[in-house]
Amino acid sequence: MRRQAGIVLALLALAAVFVALGVWQVQRLAWKTRLIAQTDRAIHAPPVDPAALPPGELTPYRRLAVSGHFLPQATTLVTGTSELGTGYWELVPLANDRGGTVMINRGFLPQGSRIAAARAAVPAGPVHIEGLLRLTEPGGTWLRANQPARDRWYSRDVAAIAARRGVVVDPRLFIDSWQAPVPGQPVGGLTIVAFPNSHLGYALTWFAMALMALGGAVVTGRRP
Repeated sequence: MRRQAGIVLALLALAAVFVALGVWQVQRLAWKTRLIAQTDRAIHAPPVDPAALPPGELTPYRRLAVSGHFLPQATTLVTGTSELGTGYWELVPLANDRGGTVMINRGFLPQGSRIAAARAAVPAGPVHIEGLLRLTEPGGTWLRANQPARDRWYSRDVAAIAARRGVVVDPRLFIDSWQAPVPGQPVGGLTIVAFPNSHLGYALTWFAMALMALGGAVVTGRRP
């Protein structure tokens, strides 16, 4: 009887754990649903100048627009991948008309691109950039850390890149440009905005396992 009671208690404990995990996934579902809705609103909102953003209101993928001129000598190539394959993201500071400077991800360049050629191709004169707000990516990736001293970059760490180039920019963000493809220029508009949302399925799985554990406890408890 003790062994039987122990099995019943273990199954009831498992059921409680499974229910807790199911509730957690329901909470995650609500959070993910709000995140998707917030992002959708941000993408479709009218573009604003980054200088007009309140300090605490950095909504990723918010539409931004800024006018000014690039600082081509501060161009940086960051190793990355896109739907076009392996290559580089081209980051260039832009001094805007309001007196500030913001980092622009002008787009994607193929593997083998050279920094000198990239700098030479940066447009001179006034430009108008529209794109999406992205948060800085400090440190590097989980596989490779940035190496500022060697000018090797694996994530778009705005503050570190700006320090290396000797420019002062807003360290919190960069703008993913939506510029139309132009021969000889980086390919913009490659931002992927996708949030997998499988939390409902996970929740149902955990609740089903809880029912199975409860059923097992009932069957075990009724055995003579």
